[in-house]
Amino acid sequence: MLTFEEKLAIIESFPELERKDVSMGRVNFHYNESSYDQKNVVYHLHPNGNGFVYAGRMTGYQTNDKGMVNIRDFSEKAIRSTVRKSILSLTPKAPDKPLEDVEEIWINQNGMTLTLINEGTQWNVYADDQLDGTFNSYREAAEILDEEGFSRI
Repeated sequence: MLTFEEKLAIIESFPELERKDVSMGRVNFHYNESSYDQKNVVYHLHPNGNGFVYAGRMTGYQTNDKGMVNIRDFSEKAIRSTVRKSILSLTPKAPDKPLEDVEEIWINQNGMTLTLINEGTQWNVYADDQLDGTFNSYREAAEILDEEGFSRI
């Protein structure tokens, strides 16, 4: 099981989350850009290692009545993936017209980088100058990159 400090470091690596210290040494992390009333992504991360991530709008997770999944025994990869998916599930829907000139760099633990670019109505992933994948939405591309162990820089 990861320590409280390790879990905290993983979660703090998401710049879109805002830390909120609460009682008994517990920590919440809010996603203020949420398009829903739900703002808590991480709830009551406790020094004993217990904590919850909001998964109420996601499939494949066993949640409590508040839509939270317990991350006590999650690996680093599982925590990163679950937090990323939680943020994406709360992210405002993309506008009908794609944004112009959107380009992001994603990196994995081995230092491999991929570039995600919005081109017209599609999102393309490139490894150097080679097309690696094409997706219909940013959300779809980001979820796949996250599942493959990549993080946005």
